[in-house]
Amino acid sequence: MSTKETLIKSLKDKKAKIAILGLGYVGLPLAVVFGEAGFHVTGVDPDKRKVDSLNKCVSYIPDVKTEAVEKLVKSGHLTATTDFAVLKEMDAVSICVPTPLRQTGDPDMSFIISAMDELAKFMHKGMVVVLESTTYPGTTRELLLPKLGTDNDLKIGEDWFLAFSPERVDPGREDFTTLNTPKVVGGITEDCGEVAAAWYAGAIQHIFTVSSAEAAEMSKLLENTFRMINIGLVNELAIMCERLGVDVWEVIDAAATKPFGFMKFTPGPGLGGHCIPIDPLYLSWKMKSFNYNARFIELASEINTNMPRYVVARILDAMNDRGKALKGSKVLVLGVAYKPDIDDVRESPALDVIGLLRKKGALVEYHDPYIPHIHHEHDGWQMDTVKDVMKSVKEADAVVIVTNHTVYDYKAIIDSAKFVFDSRNATGKLAKNNEKVVRL
Repeated sequence: MSTKETLIKSLKDKKAKIAILGLGYVGLPLAVVFGEAGFHVTGVDPDKRKVDSLNKCVSYIPDVKTEAVEKLVKSGHLTATTDFAVLKEMDAVSICVPTPLRQTGDPDMSFIISAMDELAKFMHKGMVVVLESTTYPGTTRELLLPKLGTDNDLKIGEDWFLAFSPERVDPGREDFTTLNTPKVVGGITEDCGEVAAAWYAGAIQHIFTVSSAEAAEMSKLLENTFRMINIGLVNELAIMCERLGVDVWEVIDAAATKPFGFMKFTPGPGLGGHCIPIDPLYLSWKMKSFNYNARFIELASEINTNMPRYVVARILDAMNDRGKALKGSKVLVLGVAYKPDIDDVRESPALDVIGLLRKKGALVEYHDPYIPHIHHEHDGWQMDTVKDVMKSVKEADAVVIVTNHTVYDYKAIIDSAKFVFDSRNATGKLAKNNEKVVRL
């Protein structure tokens, strides 16, 4: 029996030992799904707090219930460690580490490189490695393959197997999770793809295999570029509608009545999250090496990046219209998570909105039921959420809705506030003909 056949059999029998490198929003849900499918999973992360939390049967991610972690830990199907040496005993390894952008706009591959360097020490025959971290096309072949295959005599596609399978995590979503979201898999070789697909099929309901790692990498970037560009389009539409004196929300709702040829996107104060603001720029960066300018991506990024400034300018104008200067005024920002009903503040436009308001001289506070503390790494400021939201609403000269959490009583907020700027249409029909409210 060949190495491939032996490994596939071990994976199908759930006897293969699994390791997940990186136990964040992607890695932990994946570890739980594999554990619940019957695999014995070891999570590896340099963050001792995460490791200790899991080994004490406590989840730190809202999408993963503590009860699920407790059941897996007690049954022996899930354990966590900071020691990468456990990789020498593993048969299958999934890399789920962050891939942020540097301040200069180029990809920060340091997390992937660090994980790869540790993994390279323990590579052995009969191992399958899958990269899930979103990155530029070519990363798996150009970065991982040489590093993981250089210091040994193992042949790719025969002795060991390498593939890319993009994560598709949408925090806070309950209808589509790691378990039932279709999984794209692309191998360095056809056999690599076959082994990786066999592994993931043992835990995830739908597997879609593509011809190469590059095709899988590109598919992820297409998904997020599609969203980024369409959000950029409606953000620019919002700017145009304001100048035309037209209600952009009414226009979007009207267009959405068409049952074909239209997909509804909504404007907002900017892009947030771990994917949409960042991933398309990986593709744009990569294409520069081919002397190609990704014009749609660059334009959409420019529009979306400037939305926090546009929002603050609209707030300033609206307050001037009410005879109130922004400088010295109390401003309460409602919601700082990058989207409703989650505790994730990564790339949230709220941080930029707050920073710009502070630079204009506003006295800014915020409230978010999911995020007790925020800090802006670049500018150095930090603050805690206010305790009594309605008290702060009444005291504020302006209330700015940045994240439309469903827990807020928007009617009560409007009734109590002096002025509300709604960047998400959270107030909806309540805002119509109400002089207190200005919508994006």
